[in-house]
Amino acid sequence: MSGQNLLPQLSTVVAVCLLLIGGCGGGGGAAEGVSTGMTEFAWLIPAGEVVDGGPGKDGIPAIDEPKFDNADTIEKLNASEFVVVLRDGNTVKAYPHDILDWHEVVNDSPANNPFTVSYCPLTGSAVAWRDSNGSSRSFGGSGLLYNSNLILYDRATDSRWSQMLQKSVWGARADEVTNNVQVIEMLFGTLLEMYPSAQVMTRDTGWERNYGIYPYGSYRTEEDLLFPVSQVDGRLHPKTRVIGIRSGAGSKVYQIDSFGPTTMTMNDQFGGQSIVVIGNSTRNFAAIYSRVLVDGTVLTFSPIQNDLPKIMSDDEGNVWDVFGSAVSGPRAGQQLEMTSSSTSYWFAWAAFFPNAEIYFN
Repeated sequence: MSGQNLLPQLSTVVAVCLLLIGGCGGGGGAAEGVSTGMTEFAWLIPAGEVVDGGPGKDGIPAIDEPKFDNADTIEKLNASEFVVVLRDGNTVKAYPHDILDWHEVVNDSPANNPFTVSYCPLTGSAVAWRDSNGSSRSFGGSGLLYNSNLILYDRATDSRWSQMLQKSVWGARADEVTNNVQVIEMLFGTLLEMYPSAQVMTRDTGWERNYGIYPYGSYRTEEDLLFPVSQVDGRLHPKTRVIGIRSGAGSKVYQIDSFGPTTMTMNDQFGGQSIVVIGNSTRNFAAIYSRVLVDGTVLTFSPIQNDLPKIMSDDEGNVWDVFGSAVSGPRAGQQLEMTSSSTSYWFAWAAFFPNAEIYFN
């Protein structure tokens, strides 16, 4: 891909910025300057590559009091829409892309055990975390970007956090890493099949937005980016959705559209880890877990078809769901260990974690 494709026409940038700023009544006002008022601490990422996204700090407002309805009764959400799904205790919760496109950050605080869900529509990446030491119970959008990706700030210390690096990159808490919560992106139709009683965030957000309209036009399918990135890797279309895993300086990705129409498992090795990669391109979900249990046992997995939410079994006769929980068998109730993995657009993964190995390529 040529360097010219990295930057859109100026009119496209202006249109998107005006759309977002115009939709942010009650937001943070003027855009925050990258080089002013932020010199007390050193950036852990290249300061010259931290760019102003346009709307300013809190210009894209976080949702602080999300409201929920049952998946099988919620209105105005099509089966083909994506949702970010997690399990909080015994409750499965989902956060629709069509709301996250306009807010990017949700501070959820069930039973005084708060967590933050963030989704960056520019990089197609979703993560959730609980604060690593409990001092920052909520986050907001800083208005800044690195490699086109959302930089959050915590409201307790004003430190800046890179969403895809999943750590603080500026401020009093620089270099602290996040305490992640497992998230799975999937189609809303898939969620209905898996967990019809899941709690889904509603459009009753306290803000007036055109939630049925994607605010970035054809961005999800075109090659052009709205902001520059540090490195371009043309092996895949920039907006290919991948799930990647990283270890040290290395990383590996699996294209979600290459898993096939039925559920597939891959018992793989990466960075000295024995992992299982599970995915389904028709239902648009993927996850990566460790195959090594706390007692040292290394399991081998096989896919389960058409019995959701059961998605895989192992060579001991256990059955597992998409969150890596054993739902039956001798290890019922046990949990597979999370990995350093997440989903994003290919261009973003390649910019943050260069020279990634591509499994299906």
